[in-house]
Amino acid sequence: MARGRRTFGIVGLGIFGRAVANELTRFGNHVIGIDTNPQAVSDMVDTLTQTMIVDARDEAALREAGMGDCDFVLVAMGSDLEASILAVMNLKLIGVRTVWAKARTKTHHRILSKLGVDRVIHPEHEVGQHIAQVMHNPLVRDYVSLGNGYHVVNFRIPKSLEDRKLEDLSHAKEHNLRCIGVMRGTEYLGHDGSSFTLQPDDLLLLLGTRNDLREFAEDL
Repeated sequence: MARGRRTFGIVGLGIFGRAVANELTRFGNHVIGIDTNPQAVSDMVDTLTQTMIVDARDEAALREAGMGDCDFVLVAMGSDLEASILAVMNLKLIGVRTVWAKARTKTHHRILSKLGVDRVIHPEHEVGQHIAQVMHNPLVRDYVSLGNGYHVVNFRIPKSLEDRKLEDLSHAKEHNLRCIGVMRGTEYLGHDGSSFTLQPDDLLLLLGTRNDLREFAEDL
């Protein structure tokens, strides 16, 4: 097995589960996908390492499918509350160390958390928030949440900042932000204190809290 290659399990091969499984496979991982829907399993048979028709509510079936040997399992089904909860319980019983699960409601989230799920995911909510942040300010190309209220935001340089030096910007003193660097095409440039001149289409990478980043964006 190649260095860094891990075994992932995906329980539920709907739209969300398939998307995650496809990416994990593209990264070169061993991916096992299971579902109770024969068509969903058939659609992924040529993509994943292994696909099986398995009911995750059955502990013995999960063991036989090899889920207990996975480093990481995602329970990607959210509409069937009972199936989701039983799948998580069974995965814990067969010794899976890391389990993430999709939730549809706050109650579902609380139950999964009580069961010891390592991370509860709300895909629609999280994607919706992400899109809203990017739509709110046209200069924001993308962002990543680092937790504890901090984000890294990718800003497109507006015309007002063209030909300005990075060290002359107000992000540090006025907005309490840290510049991680600048992307110019596929090239990474500079950091705090760099003296090069910003050019059209440069992307400014800034680290800070949401409020500080928003105030900086609104001042541009």
